[in-house]
Amino acid sequence: VVIVDHTNGFYSLYAHASKLLVAEGQSVKNGQVIGETGETGVTQEDTLYFELRKGTTPIDPLKWLVKQP
Repeated sequence: VVIVDHTNGFYSLYAHASKLLVAEGQSVKNGQVIGETGETGVTQEDTLYFELRKGTTPIDPLKWLVKQP
């Protein structure tokens, strides 16, 4: 599991990564690859669990994600 602490109390959580490319306490940049999906033994297929939170409250990420061309 990777939890990214953004600003103003926002956090994003990523789970089911087969390989993590960041370490605890490491700063990450916008667009940086933080992990890879793959066989984790928990699901039958490659899966990414993504969650966005304001403090401890989950929020709808579709209102915040920017569509890439």
